[in-house]
Amino acid sequence: MAWMEAVVHPAVYAQLDTYYAMGLRARILTLPVMVAFVLGMLWRQLGSVREAVRVLREEGMLWINAVEEVSPQAVLERMSTLPAVLFYQILLDCLPQLQTRAQVRQRPLPPATAWANQHFSRIWAFDGSVLDGLLRKCGLLEEAEGPLLAGKIGTMLDVVTQMPAHIAYEEQSQAHDQGFWPWILSVVSAGCLLLLDADLLNFDRFDQLTDQGVGFVTRPKSNTRMEEVAVLNKTANIHDTLIILGGPQNRCRHQMRLVQVLFRGKWYRYLTNVLDPDRLPPACVVALYDQRWRIEDAFNTVKRLLGLAYFHVGSSNGIQMQVWATWLLYALLVDLTDAVAEALRRPFKDISLEMVFRGLYHFAQARHQGKADDPVAYLAHKAKALSLIKQKRRPKHLSLIQQMDLTIPKVA
Repeated sequence: MAWMEAVVHPAVYAQLDTYYAMGLRARILTLPVMVAFVLGMLWRQLGSVREAVRVLREEGMLWINAVEEVSPQAVLERMSTLPAVLFYQILLDCLPQLQTRAQVRQRPLPPATAWANQHFSRIWAFDGSVLDGLLRKCGLLEEAEGPLLAGKIGTMLDVVTQMPAHIAYEEQSQAHDQGFWPWILSVVSAGCLLLLDADLLNFDRFDQLTDQGVGFVTRPKSNTRMEEVAVLNKTANIHDTLIILGGPQNRCRHQMRLVQVLFRGKWYRYLTNVLDPDRLPPACVVALYDQRWRIEDAFNTVKRLLGLAYFHVGSSNGIQMQVWATWLLYALLVDLTDAVAEALRRPFKDISLEMVFRGLYHFAQARHQGKADDPVAYLAHKAKALSLIKQKRRPKHLSLIQQMDLTIPKVA
């Protein structure tokens, strides 16, 4: 696919100096070949390394022509020994270019996201996800006993562009999300707004975010202690107050803000360190927390659609290689879907990532027949026939905003 090669190819060759500096040599399975092989295997959803090697021998992969002198055993060995950090660096090299392309596109944003985008340098959602159990088709795993998990990934997702901003890998699948805090603090910067799950509740870390000038929105747990110190706004359905978070023995140094909304007889509580309601109105707090679910959508896509629930090797290096390649493939798919959304003058959320992915098969056939050469133009033209535009449904998460008639300010 030329549109994929245009982004990935330069990043691959930018890593060749590092590749040679590591003393790595290979006559056949070089870095460009391995990147094309792993990406192509994921892209075409080939079921095994053996099947992928057959395709490599007979057809080639992506920008690599057919390579006859290669065996499945050699590829499995290469996936276990070629440093996965090279794939990670390729991902990091590609993401800024994809982010820039997304930021200059003209397509509608959800109202709360558009508002926050004017008041914060970036809006990131974080969550961790355990990678599924390793399947035992691979010979490396056949003799292993008990369940084998592939580790855990923590991801920062840019809510505006839907692109992964930063990704961390943890080999221990049972590690708690709290273990990602040092990494979170290392990648955020002043002016950023984080959307966090309640499992990341941590008074010391909240103070560190505030000290760094980083805002956050999360939800307190049912037993979280807090003391009200000032009322910003109080109506029958909305309570907006300043609080001290924690008890006498363990509390935050900085004041926090608690936004509570009454919906169908139940109070929903949201916690933020953005104390100014003019900068982050209550309705935006509620709506932005709902945007945290976009990272769950991303995990669902990389696991279910792009195959990160199945691992082709059992080594930690091979698993990481596949993790970085899958997230790169996800970012490329988001970029393509976003371009289609712009061409159709639709919000990104209206376009199905899955159907864009599946529609590329039809584009490949049309291209082979000489009937198409631009995937964006082809997919936009065939949007209805390929079911790219999602059917309208009553949105669950926005009902809290809509049915309570909470007003989200318009961007000037």
